[in-house]
Amino acid sequence: MAVNGIIGRKLGMTQLYADDGTVLPVTVIQAGPCVVVQRKTSEKDGYTAVQLGLVESRKVKRVAKPMAGHFAKTGQGLPPCKVLREVRVPADSDLKVGDKVGVDIFAAGDVVHVTGLSKGKGFQGVIKRHHFRGGAATHGSMFHRAPGSIGASAYPSRVLKGMRAAGHMGAERVTTHNISVVAIDGEKGHLLVRGSVPGANGGYLLIRKRESRTPGRKG
Repeated sequence: MAVNGIIGRKLGMTQLYADDGTVLPVTVIQAGPCVVVQRKTSEKDGYTAVQLGLVESRKVKRVAKPMAGHFAKTGQGLPPCKVLREVRVPADSDLKVGDKVGVDIFAAGDVVHVTGLSKGKGFQGVIKRHHFRGGAATHGSMFHRAPGSIGASAYPSRVLKGMRAAGHMGAERVTTHNISVVAIDGEKGHLLVRGSVPGANGGYLLIRKRESRTPGRKG
């Protein structure tokens, strides 16, 4: 099949016991099932990939005409999916539109990258958003959680771009790298990975296997 990724939903966290009695914190992910909606080719698109759609129990309501047309072009009678993601595949992959992708593409011991939308924190100050130290809390300092100087009064007489300041925090695309797969449950479609992953419970995730590194290449 040669596909190394799948779409899932974060169900929550729990604990597992290793063979030596060690307690492992794990995140339970409902991985798939997914269906191949579109195949990208190097001749037409400049790269090879597949577009996956997450099959959910709830039927998608109020489907826009462009999305309805996109699924109609598959010719497979696929119902529209709410969540679509692209995953790179080799040029010689035998995947085609309509094929199913499940949690069985993973195995215990695999290393994966998990991408999701981080929890939104709303408008936050510089101490929480950028980990500023803040000022003294006593002796009438009058400087506790303020950002301090944000620029010179003379040249350039403006606030430079990129200045760390208070503002909207969270709700960003975040990827957690190199997470170990602890176990899979093929019947329920559950993927258990060690540690935490981005986002709140119920959030959508993209789980990809770590590609093998080229010998002598850094990063």
